[in-house]
Amino acid sequence: MNRLTQHVNDLFKDVPESEQKASIMQEVLQNLEEKVWDLMEQGKAEEDAINKAIVEFGDIEDLTKELGVNKSAKPGKSNKKNNTKLNLEYSIWGSVLIIALFVFMNFYYSSHVIWFVYPTFAVLWWPLTMYFRWMKVKGESKN
Repeated sequence: MNRLTQHVNDLFKDVPESEQKASIMQEVLQNLEEKVWDLMEQGKAEEDAINKAIVEFGDIEDLTKELGVNKSAKPGKSNKKNNTKLNLEYSIWGSVLIIALFVFMNFYYSSHVIWFVYPTFAVLWWPLTMYFRWMKVKGESKN
């Protein structure tokens, strides 16, 4: 029955350690062992009974969903798509357009007073914060 234990350990290798994981692993192992004993009582050899129990058990998709784990994801990686570089580029272009609008309005309507500089400082916070967010995510991805 060591093969069943190894199979259950392999199934749950991507699931983070928790009490819930341990109890579900124990329950799955017990169910597989019971299935093997039932098949052996029906006349199957132990090796055939183990193989059939493993095949009939299948994948643990439903169990991993219950545990809140996506098995297709790489361990330690977030499933969330990283859009920080796209957000940075969008904020730069958006800021350039807004600042250009301020410059146009300043020189078209009141060219005798230069006031576009003041809202420019406020608008530049947007790409600046996106830049620092991008650098933070970039640094985290290297680790």
